[in-house]
Amino acid sequence: MSEIPGDLKFLKTHEWARIEGDGKVTIGISDHAQGLLGDLVYVELPAVGERVEAGNACAVVESVKAASDVYAPVSGKVTAVNSVLADKPETINEDAYGEGWLFTLEIEDAEQLNELLDPDDYAEQLDDDH
Repeated sequence: MSEIPGDLKFLKTHEWARIEGDGKVTIGISDHAQGLLGDLVYVELPAVGERVEAGNACAVVESVKAASDVYAPVSGKVTAVNSVLADKPETINEDAYGEGWLFTLEIEDAEQLNELLDPDDYAEQLDDDH
């Protein structure tokens, strides 16, 4: 099983959120999710300045097998996107929790983070899925 960093929060749909302090949260997809998708060939990210709503699709990752929506774990305004992914979507396959981050947003309601899964709960969900 892939290692799950302890500083992340997760959605059941395999997105992760890393709290950066200063009201910002970085979002990506889990190592488990990229493994299920296989080799990623295209990533569509939200625009900087766009507002995303918790639980709504806000990005797309596409592999040779399938396209998959990425859901926002929390609501907020996008402050940065990982432009490297336009040319190198496989970065997500190589480093889902590091260089393969998708976007950063300014969180509107920090309480929303409490509704996300902690790493242990997420790992437990993955076990239950098998």
